[in-house]
Amino acid sequence: MKIIASISGALFIYTAISAYLGWATYIWFASFIGNMNPWLFASLWFVIAYSYVIGRIGHQWLGFTVLGSYWFAFLQYAILLIPLANVLVLLIEVKNDVFFIGLGTALILLVLFVIGTYFAYSPVVRELELTVEGENTEPLHLVVGSDFHLGFLSGKRHLQRFVDKTNALNPDIVLLAGDLVDDDPVWYARYGMSEVMEQLKPSLGMYGVLGNHEYYGKKIPLLVKLMKNSGVKVLKDETILVADRFYLTGREDRTNSKRLSLAELKPEENKLPWIVMDHTPGDLKTPSELGADLHLSGHTHKGQMWPNHLLTKRIFELDYGYRLIRGTHFLVSSGFGFWGPPLRIGSRSELWSVTMKFRSTS
Repeated sequence: MKIIASISGALFIYTAISAYLGWATYIWFASFIGNMNPWLFASLWFVIAYSYVIGRIGHQWLGFTVLGSYWFAFLQYAILLIPLANVLVLLIEVKNDVFFIGLGTALILLVLFVIGTYFAYSPVVRELELTVEGENTEPLHLVVGSDFHLGFLSGKRHLQRFVDKTNALNPDIVLLAGDLVDDDPVWYARYGMSEVMEQLKPSLGMYGVLGNHEYYGKKIPLLVKLMKNSGVKVLKDETILVADRFYLTGREDRTNSKRLSLAELKPEENKLPWIVMDHTPGDLKTPSELGADLHLSGHTHKGQMWPNHLLTKRIFELDYGYRLIRGTHFLVSSGFGFWGPPLRIGSRSELWSVTMKFRSTS
């Protein structure tokens, strides 16, 4: 009963907010469009407000999912801008004030959408150089990507950008730190993304881990198969020795309550470097205590759209970037793709070029 009450309360609040934003938008449209039918407008408005939910019914409703993704971006910034616009209308009593203030608000939203789209689809390469103890003499060059959310909006062309930038870096190994697809891997297969991923040919291979969205999609066996066919080995609570040079651990996402502990996955031999991939950076203490050399995560998107980073900063000890903690190097990427709206404001789509150097343990 408590769950039902909570869901009902959330839906009521969401509907009330959507209704308020719809009312304000209708008033603005009515200021320059005559004879608008308020009931038709309201009906269309609530279809848009619940379009993401409609899109979850099935693949044939994909258009509603796309519409709903953009709605989320509008919702976030409209909540911030429209109340301010309403206050200005009350304070500034001039002719056509509703039209001009509404126009200014619409232009700000348009600018945010343009900038956000550019940052989402124009990824950058971040560089990091670090030194760990190990027997290797040659540096190890890694490319790290996460949170691709491959699907309709983060699709084949965006994946090609990752492939092109990665191949230009000529890494030894490519590591994919979770949320490879946007819930359902069917779009990865349907849009031929495998042929793009196959263009990556690092000498030591490509490895990935599962994220929370792979669990939401509930098609993990299909995903693992598709990735294998693309040349990516998905590690599910596994530790492997790569080319006799380092150990690589890929953890199940913490969405899986039955996943193994990191202690159970620690390699017995500790003379070689140990790299850990765990999609969610929920625990920085344990990897440090166990002596991991490099710990890679994603998940946070750095909030994706300002000011959401204020929330991720409160939730995670390290929500973005690099930090050295008691000998363990931690890296959290904001991700190469995006969830929901194809917008990034205050963050940027990215991949990391990491050069790992070694010093003798002696």
